[in-house]
Amino acid sequence: MARRAASSLVSRYLLASRAASAGAAPAVPSALRGPDGTRGLLPGVLQRFSTAAAAEEPISPPVQVNYTKLLINGNFVDSASGEVIAHVAEADAEDVNRAVAAARKAFDEGPWPKMTAYERSRILLRFADLIEMHNDEIAALETWDNGKPYEQAAQIEVPMVARLMRYYAGWADKIHGLVVPADGPHHVQVLHEPIGVAGQIIPWNFPLLMFAWKVGPALACGNTLVLKTAEQTPLSALYISKLLHEAGLPEGVVNVVSGFGPTAGAALASHMDVDKLAFTGSTDTGKIVLELAARSNLKPVTLELGGKSPFVIMDDADVDHAVELAHFALFFNQGQCCCAGSRTFVHERIYDEFVEKAKARALKRVVGDPFRKGVEQGPQIDDEQFNKILRYIRSGVDSGATLVTGGDRLGDKGFYIQPTIFSDVQDGMKIAQEEIFGPVQSILKFKDLNEVIKRANASQYGLAAGVFTKSLDTANTLTRALRVGTVWVNCFDVFDAGIPFGGYKQSGIGREKGVDSLKNYLQVKAVVTHIKNAAWL
Repeated sequence: MARRAASSLVSRYLLASRAASAGAAPAVPSALRGPDGTRGLLPGVLQRFSTAAAAEEPISPPVQVNYTKLLINGNFVDSASGEVIAHVAEADAEDVNRAVAAARKAFDEGPWPKMTAYERSRILLRFADLIEMHNDEIAALETWDNGKPYEQAAQIEVPMVARLMRYYAGWADKIHGLVVPADGPHHVQVLHEPIGVAGQIIPWNFPLLMFAWKVGPALACGNTLVLKTAEQTPLSALYISKLLHEAGLPEGVVNVVSGFGPTAGAALASHMDVDKLAFTGSTDTGKIVLELAARSNLKPVTLELGGKSPFVIMDDADVDHAVELAHFALFFNQGQCCCAGSRTFVHERIYDEFVEKAKARALKRVVGDPFRKGVEQGPQIDDEQFNKILRYIRSGVDSGATLVTGGDRLGDKGFYIQPTIFSDVQDGMKIAQEEIFGPVQSILKFKDLNEVIKRANASQYGLAAGVFTKSLDTANTLTRALRVGTVWVNCFDVFDAGIPFGGYKQSGIGREKGVDSLKNYLQVKAVVTHIKNAAWL
């Protein structure tokens, strides 16, 4: 078996991408440079999507894979019942049982829940320091595992993991209860207690960040956990879990199993000794996870699911800026983002100009080996996703949308897809309704504000939206009218640690990040004590 550290980091990456599209290579931070200035980013000629970028001789990543087994009770062990494919152990139900048993023992008998919140905080802070120390190796593993550009992983995602861990370290000793005034001689305390053993299932598109989004709040609240990585991307979670133990985490607190959804995922979701479940993935799979949790021990579930986010560009927009932002909103991470701005609504007054400039920007997009300096887009995650995207592209052509550019694979080696744009897209087309999860931009025309609000909300999803306008009144109207969990105004994909993230409708239940995420991993207990001869109430 084989979700940005801060606004400035994504802005820096976006600026670098613009530079690459203009023919200049993004600057590599000094921390990533070796004596020759290219550590981890080997020099080479930049490739545009119209060239055979995928035919290049691939660059060998500057990292060695050392952790490929399951992490159970603090030790890397072979799976008990699965087979090893591409040197990564596959977990099955028996392995999940072992991991849950370790987490249960660590919660019921181990030091972690009984440890002072300050000490838990210090361990998470040490973990963040270790992540920064190993930034390059972690980023290389993430790129090797996932196919995303190394510069994206090294400059944005790994730093964001460290930032998130420091954020949750800060919360560990600030989880406070309440004293509630009662109508009578009673002292009433409201306690916030760790929920117990948390089962967590993360996806393949942002393995490191999803690890941090899940593990950070669970640990800050004093829980133990079993985390299942996606079968496509197990390596980086195993690596940084080892760093967690180096930071002082007790054995059994964090257990990592690598396996497939129908086996390891289903076993974790339906396990009777798991107290809480968190899942990030597709809406269809989320429904299965929710059902398994309900049929077992009725464990609470948080879900961060799919999206078909509208990106609304008004007629007062700076078209050049809007094109660049809409390009980033869709094509970032090979289009493999649940919140990607995949329905680009453009006002009819600027529609034709926008389409032409969007085409020109897509043609400049740098596609190729993700370890090569200046590359903006690497391969899709695997052949299944690759073929799914190509089927959606064929569907767009067959349904009558205009293929502006792209529309095919790039080269004859690897899962590279040309940045693809459709214009004249209608609301009823599959490419406008279903989550493609790939580098395919659908541009739709609208006439007025009320129309675009109605059309943007006509979706089963409600994860995020983008608004691009110079009018404060227009922005205020749209941010309140759009039925989504996040609205970005004149920006996109801003993921600071304190900003809650989650969806309306079939985009999920609950919120990740921010103070709201702590609620997912806490039980609320009321303690009522009778007071005799109270001096005051």
